[in-house]
Amino acid sequence: MPDKIAEILLSANAVILRTKPPFRWVSGILAPIYTDLRIVMSYPKERELIVNSLIKLIKKNKIKVDGFAATATAGIPWAAWLAQKMKKPMVYVKAEKKDHGMENLLEGKIEEGKTYVVVEDLISTGSSSINTINSVREKGGIVEYCIAIFTYELEKSKNNLEAANVKLLTLTNFTSFVKTALKNKYISKVQLTHIMDWKKHPEGWVAV
Repeated sequence: MPDKIAEILLSANAVILRTKPPFRWVSGILAPIYTDLRIVMSYPKERELIVNSLIKLIKKNKIKVDGFAATATAGIPWAAWLAQKMKKPMVYVKAEKKDHGMENLLEGKIEEGKTYVVVEDLISTGSSSINTINSVREKGGIVEYCIAIFTYELEKSKNNLEAANVKLLTLTNFTSFVKTALKNKYISKVQLTHIMDWKKHPEGWVAV
């Protein structure tokens, strides 16, 4: 399944690998990868496969689910489709409070003592997931798992989620993804080596 998901993301240009020139993230970090999983929303067949795969992931790991908590905005559609299929409640958490209306950070209703699964599309540093986890817990909800389509497997995200005592489960990951890209000739062996170096030292990585 990780290979199949990777092939979907590659063919839809939802994840692009490029070393010359590399991409520059908002943080200023140079990276050989660019990800925009929102594109997959426009592909019904592939979208359905991903949603069903997330449900299988939940069932395979025997995760208790009383509801889903999405990280805004990218996690919202995936959580909505999961909630609809599994007939569960859903909430979502904004990046920051608005200065008008009810000024809610969390939209929807959390039931105290119920278990919520956090839904993301991409895990980079894990900061947005932590924001969602904390918001749900502050309202009395329980969070034990975060699920996502893809993760960069960065050490920072691993440390952040471990500190929050939350387990991360994803459909595919950076290592599996680049190997699939190599197999399907999206990148060369030389690029593979350079790209994997970025995963080890993303902030100190130098493009060649």
